[in-house]
Amino acid sequence: MKPFRSVTARAAVLDRPDVDTDQIVPKQFLKRIERTGYGEFLFYDWRKDPEFELNRAAYDGARILLTGPNFGCGSSREHAAWALQDYGFEVVVAPSFGDIFFSNAVQIGLVPVILRAPDVKSLMSAVVDGGELTVDLEAQTISRPAGVVSFEMDPFVRHSLLHGLDSIARTLQLEDEIAAFEARAPSPVRTTSL
Repeated sequence: MKPFRSVTARAAVLDRPDVDTDQIVPKQFLKRIERTGYGEFLFYDWRKDPEFELNRAAYDGARILLTGPNFGCGSSREHAAWALQDYGFEVVVAPSFGDIFFSNAVQIGLVPVILRAPDVKSLMSAVVDGGELTVDLEAQTISRPAGVVSFEMDPFVRHSLLHGLDSIARTLQLEDEIAAFEARAPSPVRTTSL
């Protein structure tokens, strides 16, 4: 995954609570095993409604999604995070996230920002017609023409996103220490004979 520092981009508003992963990407599209190609199925059922928020031309090309509390609740499908990223979103800002969705997003470099509900509403009002925001992960701020909002992020999660480290990349950083340990503590079982 690529490191994330900041993005200045158009923001889209999906002012709905409890958006579950079944709505983010419906089950009929989960037959694929690769992580790409899911963007076209993002909010598939909702997009059939011409009045659906993300169908607005003002949100074309948005890379930041502002949404309601408990975003990504429901089943643990990692495809939901894949679909958002494949569609073009780099950051999702909400008052809260489903725990598994949050973890899945971090693992692929989709930045989940938790922000107080009044601050999210204020940002939504500022970009309701497709305005731009700047999300700066290094400074832990979101900027808009009317000012700056700060956010907190777990230091481990922030470090992982800033440096583009998923679980495997973090483990590979310890490759020398792992090899040294394995050299000191050989396996009690000959694994070549299994």
